[in-house]
Amino acid sequence: MVYLFRRHFLDHFLDRDRGVGVASDGAELVPEERADEVGSGQAEARFIVPADARLRAGVALHRRAEVPVEGADVVLFDTKPQRVHDADQFLGLGIARAGGGPEGGAGLFKAALLHQVARLFQIGQRGRGEHKRGGKGAKKRHVGLLCGLTLAAPAALAQPITAEDFIAFDADQARIGQLLFYDKILSGNRNISCGTCHHHDMGGTDGLSLGIGEGGVGLGPDRVPGDGADAIRKRIPRNAPALWNLGHKDVRVMFHDGRLEPSDLYGNGFDSPAEEWLPQGLGSLLAAQALFPMTAQFEMAGNTGENEVIGAVHDRIDLGWPILAKRVRTIPEYGEMFVAAFDHIETPGQVTIVEIGNALAAFIGTEWANYDSPYDDFVRDGTPLPAAAERGRQLFFGTAGCAQCHNGPLFTDQAFHAVGLPAFGPGRTRQWDPIPRDVGRMGATDDLEDAYRFRTPSLRNVTLTAPYGHNGVYADLRDMVRHMADPLAARAEWTPEKARLPDVPWLQEIDFVIQTDTLEMARQAAFLDLRPVTLSEGDVDDIVAFLEALTGKTALQRPLGRPETVPSGLPVD
Repeated sequence: MVYLFRRHFLDHFLDRDRGVGVASDGAELVPEERADEVGSGQAEARFIVPADARLRAGVALHRRAEVPVEGADVVLFDTKPQRVHDADQFLGLGIARAGGGPEGGAGLFKAALLHQVARLFQIGQRGRGEHKRGGKGAKKRHVGLLCGLTLAAPAALAQPITAEDFIAFDADQARIGQLLFYDKILSGNRNISCGTCHHHDMGGTDGLSLGIGEGGVGLGPDRVPGDGADAIRKRIPRNAPALWNLGHKDVRVMFHDGRLEPSDLYGNGFDSPAEEWLPQGLGSLLAAQALFPMTAQFEMAGNTGENEVIGAVHDRIDLGWPILAKRVRTIPEYGEMFVAAFDHIETPGQVTIVEIGNALAAFIGTEWANYDSPYDDFVRDGTPLPAAAERGRQLFFGTAGCAQCHNGPLFTDQAFHAVGLPAFGPGRTRQWDPIPRDVGRMGATDDLEDAYRFRTPSLRNVTLTAPYGHNGVYADLRDMVRHMADPLAARAEWTPEKARLPDVPWLQEIDFVIQTDTLEMARQAAFLDLRPVTLSEGDVDDIVAFLEALTGKTALQRPLGRPETVPSGLPVD
């Protein structure tokens, strides 16, 4: 069947020397050059769409994302043989196994009209090579033009999350992590903890657009910037990321700009800002992530000259961690807990920042695991959603196009997209940039194509994590939905009142200075990966109702919660 399909269909439209991927048994890809060698009755011809491809509006996907095929235009695919990863997504072309539709229940796609393409052409190389900066592209991608596709059956639902999808963290280590998470001993000046900006009372965030870090006083929207020598010098440049389900095994990138990800580049398992100085032995991506706020000047480390931690960090990023580890292990209660929870630790003196990071990861990964939302019930056993949420679900996976990026079990493709959020605040850019802007992913890759692109956030429990966007630009979820439907119109209507920024008189001058730079505003508006979608106010309400259906029924009932006291004796926020 595949042989006939290739000979009588593909060969007429595609250059045979290039070929497309053929999936054998739904598990392994082989080159299209000799499709008749694939097991008879077991193969399906498919265009292969890499998980990290920037998909265009209207592209139909075969697996987890439910996207309409109306007006499908450009599809990227790899021709290199490879194993199929769960995150890869397939575009079926009407080839079905005997006795049923394509794997995953996505139904058949009928090619009503396929524009003839004389050849497939290479469209460039991107990615990191042997070194983080300036490496040659890791993949060659080709492009085919598709149009006039019609969907013959509804797309499959995302698979439900189960406990087996999460890293199995140790409960005793999680208990240590709970105490460390709220203990200000891990900050340079002993005046802020992880929990200050990721508090249980605010769904694991701080409720602010841009946080008030080291030097501030209070909690959440009531936090003030301090005064005198201890007053903050600038706001934290990005919104505090949500912590929900970061222990899921599919999570493969951290931070809004993706500057931390698994890699063998430096021999420690991660590509990170610490490069080769990140210590070995960190058990997860989450454990590595937990270390970096401790070294950030305006988050937890403090200002130059204020304490020994920030002084060491200014010499080299990893030199502050041993100081913090010594603070922790010399507190008797912590020392005893580490010896009991870690098999390789025989005395408190052996505790390093690695064990501290692993304990924090155990707490975060278990404390904010949550997958009992009404939508999960709908996927597992067909429990109907409320009428508005069901209409919103159909829009989300349909004409609104939300699922092009918010797909998979965590409702994120973990890729990077430019969505044109209005800019404000101190910005986060490359060194020596005179403009207080945030260039997003480009700051981590030095690739101009990544300018103003940010990681797609997960939408699970999104109603608990306002404000929204990498800079918390919208405090109202409806405003965020409106922006994603038509970014340029939303930018024109945005006012600072839509954000949530505590008043800091000495920072007012810089807070919105970027808005007066007309050239920079034009550049940011030009870097857009979204096409406008027409939504009525009723549609917006329905999509928000669906997003509310992604909130876990037990989301506010966490296993450990906030401790009343911590071993250091410092106050708990």
